[in-house]
Amino acid sequence: MTRQSRQELRVADVILTPCQGAFFYDDQVAIRNGAGQDGFLYRGAPFTPGFSAIRVPADAVSIGLVLSDQTIVWGDMVSVQYAGAAGRDPLFQTKDIIEITKNIVVPRLIGQMVSSFRSACASVLAQSLAADLPKAIAYGVSQALLRAAAYQNHRSMASVIVDEFALASPLARVPLYAQSGDDRYTNVDKMILKSVDVLPHGLINSKIKFGTKGETFLEFARWVKTRVTDLGGQGYRPRLHFDVYGWVGLAFENNISDVATFVARTADELYPLEVNIESPMDLGAFEPQLEGYAELVAELERLGSKARIVADEHCNTLDEIRAFADHAAAHIVQIKMPDVGSLIDAIDAVLYAKSQNVGAYVGGTCAETDLSALASTHVAFATQADMVLAKPGMGVDEGLCIVGNEQNRLQAQFQLQAEGRLGSSAELSI
Repeated sequence: MTRQSRQELRVADVILTPCQGAFFYDDQVAIRNGAGQDGFLYRGAPFTPGFSAIRVPADAVSIGLVLSDQTIVWGDMVSVQYAGAAGRDPLFQTKDIIEITKNIVVPRLIGQMVSSFRSACASVLAQSLAADLPKAIAYGVSQALLRAAAYQNHRSMASVIVDEFALASPLARVPLYAQSGDDRYTNVDKMILKSVDVLPHGLINSKIKFGTKGETFLEFARWVKTRVTDLGGQGYRPRLHFDVYGWVGLAFENNISDVATFVARTADELYPLEVNIESPMDLGAFEPQLEGYAELVAELERLGSKARIVADEHCNTLDEIRAFADHAAAHIVQIKMPDVGSLIDAIDAVLYAKSQNVGAYVGGTCAETDLSALASTHVAFATQADMVLAKPGMGVDEGLCIVGNEQNRLQAQFQLQAEGRLGSSAELSI
């Protein structure tokens, strides 16, 4: 059967194979409790169940759907760097993931029609089933089903999303956000030289990097501002986005007024560059986090600060993201793809946040794969998210290449369609 055939394709078989995430899984609790670094390793005993060491290589599982014309489409099951923390699923275990997928998901996939992405996901990842599945499985399976729908319909994954969710044809480029990892100085230089839209993350995940009252963090933040001025071209004004892993709250005993004052001071010192502060507090559970962040956002508004708070910890699932948006508990919500699970939920999360005038950041983790990064790019571009993470890995260049180039290709394709140079039935790359 030729690829041009419109015959309805079904899933004939399923392949599962172990693969690697781009970075490592880290025990966030152990690091927050002062685990010392020895080169690339962390020394000491892990705190979080499932970890054999504080830092372990990121595992993943590729799922291949063998379609009835013998084409194979793939998706990758993977977790986040800080698995098992802040309300997230436990540490990814390859053997367990494969076993659950074989026993529960594969029987539902065999014979499944793939022309409709939403229908296929609803059938295979039924709500009652998906609630009990590891999010990594729903993430990888939905990627494969999206690629299958794109192949069946001779469309790009972004086009399938636009069509099935009745979205306006996207043309605007989604700002790229890069994270530095621990090599924060060299990687910031790379980001500036490549004119990254949002930078640098900073990985401020310990007291050593934050300081007793934030002095070490502020020194780094001021350096970033100076470096942007020194190395950036005229008119280059990136948004500065720092992930502080709850350390503002830890430094100021989670006193909302003090935390807001520190965040506002940071934004003032970095003016005229705009500032995002991700995870200023970790209040231990969803409800306290929701209430505390709503108070923090209100206090920053009272102070007249332009700083924007980004929710991450305890804002993992679609329902939690909706709650943060409904309660104005963040200026931006991170839609951390492996934590959300199904791409359907990630798409719904972006659209809901935007409907509530809350920023939608299509994020994820350095521990993902090339395939999951590409799928995320299609989701971000099709939904016109406010920013998208350059992933996977901590090397900056690779993530910018994978996500940035894919978005440029998509933008060129959709622009061609808008100009009438590509018919609506023309085949786009998958």
